[in-house]
Amino acid sequence: MKAETEDDFYQSEDDLDEDEATQYIIEQSLIQYRKLKGLNPRSTYNHPDALNQLAVHPETLSRVDERGWIPLHEAAVQDNKRILEITFSGIKVTIKCRTLKGETPLFLAVVHGLRENATFLLQNGCSPDLQNDEQDSPLVAAILNDQYDLATLLLRYSANVDQTGPLSRTALHECAFLGLENFVHLLLESGANPNACDIKKKTPLALAAQNGHLKVVEVLLQKGAHVWCESESGTILFEAAASGNPDIISLLLEHGADPNQPLYSGHLPIHRVAYHGHRLALEHLIPVTKMSAVKESGMSPLHSAAAGGHAHCVEILLKAGYDPNFMLHPRVRRNYDDERRSALFFAVSNNDLQCTRLLLEAGAMVNQDPINCLQVALRQGNYELINTLLKFGANVNYYSRINTTHFPTALQYALKDEVMMRMILNHGYDVKRCFDCPYGDSSHDYAPWTTSIIKDMVVILCVKFCEVITVSWLKHLSAQVVRIMLDYTDQVSFCTKLKETLMEQKQWDEICHIQRNARSLKHLCRLRIREHLSRLRLRAPVFINFLPLPTRLKDYLRYKEFDVYSRGSMFNP
Repeated sequence: MKAETEDDFYQSEDDLDEDEATQYIIEQSLIQYRKLKGLNPRSTYNHPDALNQLAVHPETLSRVDERGWIPLHEAAVQDNKRILEITFSGIKVTIKCRTLKGETPLFLAVVHGLRENATFLLQNGCSPDLQNDEQDSPLVAAILNDQYDLATLLLRYSANVDQTGPLSRTALHECAFLGLENFVHLLLESGANPNACDIKKKTPLALAAQNGHLKVVEVLLQKGAHVWCESESGTILFEAAASGNPDIISLLLEHGADPNQPLYSGHLPIHRVAYHGHRLALEHLIPVTKMSAVKESGMSPLHSAAAGGHAHCVEILLKAGYDPNFMLHPRVRRNYDDERRSALFFAVSNNDLQCTRLLLEAGAMVNQDPINCLQVALRQGNYELINTLLKFGANVNYYSRINTTHFPTALQYALKDEVMMRMILNHGYDVKRCFDCPYGDSSHDYAPWTTSIIKDMVVILCVKFCEVITVSWLKHLSAQVVRIMLDYTDQVSFCTKLKETLMEQKQWDEICHIQRNARSLKHLCRLRIREHLSRLRLRAPVFINFLPLPTRLKDYLRYKEFDVYSRGSMFNP
């Protein structure tokens, strides 16, 4: 249709008188312009007649505001196309002019969804491929603003369908990422490359799979998208594992995706779905993932499921035959400061009782990590987790690599908590080591450290219990700790340093009474029987169940009368 001329918009003198206020603003603006303050014609856009008068002053229509906009940009975002036509007819600058953000009038018209304005600009030579400073083209702007008609219009005017933008992504990448099936169809029908790669070598199919857009994945596969493309972050199947859509994973497998192709780090798709807790996706991948590939990866999906805290995935993997004692390969272990090995350690570190129980009940060994799982649980103060580990044989007499003490490390985390202390003492903690001081009645004035040799023959310094419990911030606990320990031993000797500290505490009289009098025969028998059972059997109370003894006597051997945790559990369900 023939565009109307500028004269068609002029009004009679009577009509102009009806809006004297607008005229006054225009006149004042022209005066200010002549005074080098310029004219801002934005106030006239609702009055085409006034705009016609401004059009006779081309220099006014070239004025740039603080956004880098000239009147043509402003006209491009107005609902009335006549405004754009008038402004365009009076302007002398190119229609490729840009704002401070690099936006052309066409770009702005597309963003605002103004099809008529966009059509006018395209008809008058505006390029559909000019990008803004963020490298977004008008076509991408139409997609991001869900302007299907405008996208169709731009393609009709020969917009470059494979033009790259941020991260070297095409418009098809953006549609696939957002799951815009209708736009994907439109772009593919217009000749878009379904296997275009962005800067990270990701294809539209990878982005659609990663974000769980099943319909888009189906369309792309139908149009020839390759399933074997691999980006910096893994295969397309590995990308799909992030969303965990079982239908997408099944579809990719049907089209030849390899579930046994690892990432550079060794991770397989099954690791990723297990970590994210995608149960249905995991069930799809278990039958097609080779155990040899898992072994080569250096880690089990059980590690991933435990790390993610997904007990249902742990259970599925255990039922599928995955070994709860599969240890991390040394090259994987080096990624962790604590050099963890087992899936159990991941569960305990997460304070995850459910995963811990599942792994232990499936046969997970509890003492396989450089830092003992029990130590982690003690630091967290989780009674139920500690009790569970102890029931399955956690070693209470472990020695930490970091804390070089003469006595087993576990006690350090229980000094302020009688419940935890009783728990480790009941399970065979070596109390005698705490009273083993070479100084005896001698003075402790000189350096309190002695040397001890560990397995690799490296000489280190080991601190004694008396040196730990008598420091200023712990000495107030010393008598209570020693009093509890006396329930688990025969007569012991106190070195000078420990005795001096104990004498200052209110429990000293009770401690002296116990030390002066002979212990009961039944207590001494209990100590002797437990000594014969050895600490290994005391770790797991189930061993005592096999003894041909009455239940009451078994409970006595287990120090049931001092089991504060179990008594508390009875009253706190």
